[in-house]
Amino acid sequence: MKLNVLYFSRYRETLGLDDETIEGDFTSVDQLRQHLIRRSGVWQVLAEQNLMCARNQDMCGLDEPLIDGDEVGFFPTVTGG
Repeated sequence: MKLNVLYFSRYRETLGLDDETIEGDFTSVDQLRQHLIRRSGVWQVLAEQNLMCARNQDMCGLDEPLIDGDEVGFFPTVTGG
């Protein structure tokens, strides 16, 4: 399966990239996220507990299933004050 992965806000800045295409057998958003975290180093930023994600521009949970061609976005929780 081929996925287009987008990184937003602080994640984009930390990782140094806006997006990438990833190929592999991922059944859920969390499985994809775990694959990225295993890259170690700066990729540990995606291990944050309050991470938000979207599949095909719709907000979703980490248990969201994936299919070939999906677009997955990761972004940090926005807080204000």
